[in-house]
Amino acid sequence: MSTLVAGVDSSTQSCKVVVRDAETGAAVRSGSAPHPEGSEVDPRHWWSALTGAIEAAGGLDDVVALSIAGQQHGMVALDAGGEVVRDALLWNDTRSAPSALDLVDELGGPAAWARACGTVPTASFTATKLRWLRDNEPDNAARVAAVALPHDWLTWRLSGAEGLDTLTTDRSDASGTGYFAPQTGRYLPEHLELALGHTASVPRVVAPADQAGAHGPTRLGAGMGDNAAVALGVGAGPGDVVVSIGTSGTVFAVSETPTADPTGTIAGFADAAGRYLPLVCTLNAARVLTATRTILGVTLDELSDLALSAPAGAGGLVFLPYLEGERTPNRPTARGALHGLTLATSTPAHLARAAVEGVLCGLADGLDALTTAGVAANRVVLVGGGARSTAIRTLAPTILGRPVVVPTPAEYAAEGAARQAAWLLTGGEEPPLWATAHASTHEAPCEPAVRARYAEVRESTVD
Repeated sequence: MSTLVAGVDSSTQSCKVVVRDAETGAAVRSGSAPHPEGSEVDPRHWWSALTGAIEAAGGLDDVVALSIAGQQHGMVALDAGGEVVRDALLWNDTRSAPSALDLVDELGGPAAWARACGTVPTASFTATKLRWLRDNEPDNAARVAAVALPHDWLTWRLSGAEGLDTLTTDRSDASGTGYFAPQTGRYLPEHLELALGHTASVPRVVAPADQAGAHGPTRLGAGMGDNAAVALGVGAGPGDVVVSIGTSGTVFAVSETPTADPTGTIAGFADAAGRYLPLVCTLNAARVLTATRTILGVTLDELSDLALSAPAGAGGLVFLPYLEGERTPNRPTARGALHGLTLATSTPAHLARAAVEGVLCGLADGLDALTTAGVAANRVVLVGGGARSTAIRTLAPTILGRPVVVPTPAEYAAEGAARQAAWLLTGGEEPPLWATAHASTHEAPCEPAVRARYAEVRESTVD
């Protein structure tokens, strides 16, 4: 009889659970449940979705180990009794942008932050949300006795543990808070106190293959941030760059060495296997395509067909896709814009092409940032819901400037969590090897003029 493990992806939009054979990684069953929309969410909705997704996946009675991957950065503030103080502010909530600037200045500038924790915080980071809480809801801030991240809180709830000292996390998720140094594996309590205004309990950091707790007979793994889970799920190693087009757009690489980018473009995260995960994130990705589809009144497949029917560069039409502000470049108050509208470019096909190219150009800027910092990019792996678009797959090599490997669509964050759960059973220095997903490779001549025009418009645009 097969030994079964489960992986959970508690993302911005939903909770997915996959059950896999621990030895081979073969799919056994799965389930999912939606999350509410918005950038401010009561964590109890995540718990309800987790229990619903587990039930939809057939329960855990025969599952030996489980790990949870979760959206990074979300601020789960807990009082002394373990109750949630207020709704969690998520990674895509930009209200703390002024707080981020204050924190950067108070610690001595961007270079000081990069040296301390590998990252210059923006509005996405947990520390900036805590500062916003301190300044705007002081009574709530005073009640905060512990700060957890979404996957920390769900693992804690699933374990049934009591007491704030039983909270756990992992290096990858902790590295997105602004008060943890991945290069040393230690928290920076002075950063936390600077943000919140007083000290608070933080989760214990669990090693990748160690146990964080138990849910009855089911062992619970350390868990991880969602991007680290994707890297584990696709089997990325040093030299691989993963481009993920989901709610956000991310470009990240598995690296043997940490990064410390004083410009703030690269977040110097840790990965889920003891290495590092330098990452560039854009707030606007797949939902740009959804918004454009809505404007045009077409399906996503029809949007793709329209984009491929237009010329490269969309005849000079550029779509700056800053529909929710932007993190890279750091323009939290920016808005989307169209440049180059003429009678000739005022067609559905040109708009569709400009939207696809705008998303890809933002991601290509992220890839450039990584390689400029010395991160190896021997292979590009394209994943996420956006990778299902024929236009995205076709145009990605022309914008990214290299061949692009697209694995068979799957829930790779949940897959990565399941692989970590299997690792909990085997121990050792590396996770178990599972069969690599079938992949297609897409190649096409680079179109540097498209990126040049995009960069020209981006730099000439004022928020």
